[in-house]
Amino acid sequence: MATAAAGAASARNIRITMWMLLIVYILNFLDRQIVNILAEPIARDLDLSDTQLGLLTGLAFALFYATLGIPIARYADRPGTDRVGLISVSLALWSAMTALCGLAQNYVQLLLARIGVGVGEAGCTPAAHSLISDAVPREKRASAIAFYGLGIPIGSLLGMVTGGTLADWLGWREAFLIVGLPGVLIALVFWKLVPEPRKLGLASEGGHAPQGSFGEAWAELRRSKAFLPLCIAASLVAFLSYGKTTWGTIFFQRSHGLTPGEVGLMFGLVTGIAGIMGTWAGGWLADKFGKRDARHYLTGPAISMVLAAPLLYLAYNADDWRMALVLLFLPTIANTLYYGPTYACAQTLVSAKARALAASVLLFAQNLIGLGLGPLLFGVLSDALKPVAGPESVRWVLYGAAFLGIVPAIFFWIASRHLKAEMRKD
Repeated sequence: MATAAAGAASARNIRITMWMLLIVYILNFLDRQIVNILAEPIARDLDLSDTQLGLLTGLAFALFYATLGIPIARYADRPGTDRVGLISVSLALWSAMTALCGLAQNYVQLLLARIGVGVGEAGCTPAAHSLISDAVPREKRASAIAFYGLGIPIGSLLGMVTGGTLADWLGWREAFLIVGLPGVLIALVFWKLVPEPRKLGLASEGGHAPQGSFGEAWAELRRSKAFLPLCIAASLVAFLSYGKTTWGTIFFQRSHGLTPGEVGLMFGLVTGIAGIMGTWAGGWLADKFGKRDARHYLTGPAISMVLAAPLLYLAYNADDWRMALVLLFLPTIANTLYYGPTYACAQTLVSAKARALAASVLLFAQNLIGLGLGPLLFGVLSDALKPVAGPESVRWVLYGAAFLGIVPAIFFWIASRHLKAEMRKD
């Protein structure tokens, strides 16, 4: 009976942990991505160029997010660190800085507030992945991380719909304030409700082991033949994803004449629902077929990225915005299959004492290359093409982005060849 009670308590703790982490990650991406739907009214109000918009929506956030992620991850990997407290403080900080974006009176103030959002969000995902890996058995890890990853499409969807609607009704400054402030309260709820496995003695094997030096943890990553191509693939996916999301919202406003609220609702719903389906399916497929052959953890992401390319081109080439949205649905599913398998592989290629570091290195690359350079370079290219393409310059940039998705597919395939030999059992 005691064993059964302990098992029920453990299962209850896992459910509380997973649902609360999902809520936190929804807020993470809501606060991160709301600036995309608000970009066009911000640009008109503050008289910004496309390059300035790219810096605001990408590099200003990503540079600090990515840089701080690794030292915070090393702190999260310490056996005595309270990861629940770390996530709670991070949530309160980035929520407050999101609200401050609404008080900005010029470009510099808004840029500094966005940097603050990046500083706060740096403490979330490495600690969350480490927490999940301690609480959930290895055979369910891809599904669990994919469940957490649902925060990306759900948060992005809510950011699009809420941000666009509030921008139409009240203005972009009010949208930042309304979206940011509730996170401070939820940070307190998270801290009170979520158990820390290390304190309850429920951490997985290795969860209480001495941390070891940074060099030892880094050596684990360097020894892996799968981790580098996996990191490159994930970074390229992020580069294309952030670029297409940011400039896709602007594309529908400039080329199809929709308002921020209309884009937020329709583009947000299509990409959000498709992203939810793709993220969930990616984790499910990885756990199901990865049991038979470890290489199949990354089969889905590799194939799907190739299949998505021509459909994306057709979507961006469509003259009618309704047809464009219909054509975006399937490739968005395909492009989001990668999250659960990628981060589950990263957690399984290293020991427990290096898991947060593995997640943070992936996040460093994804956010510096993806979020930092994706929106910025898309904006630079759009400015460069304006003398030739005029108002359709964003459409031309998106054409190229559609077919670049084939490149990360190659790296997913290369990484998959080494998984069978390198994946750990704990």
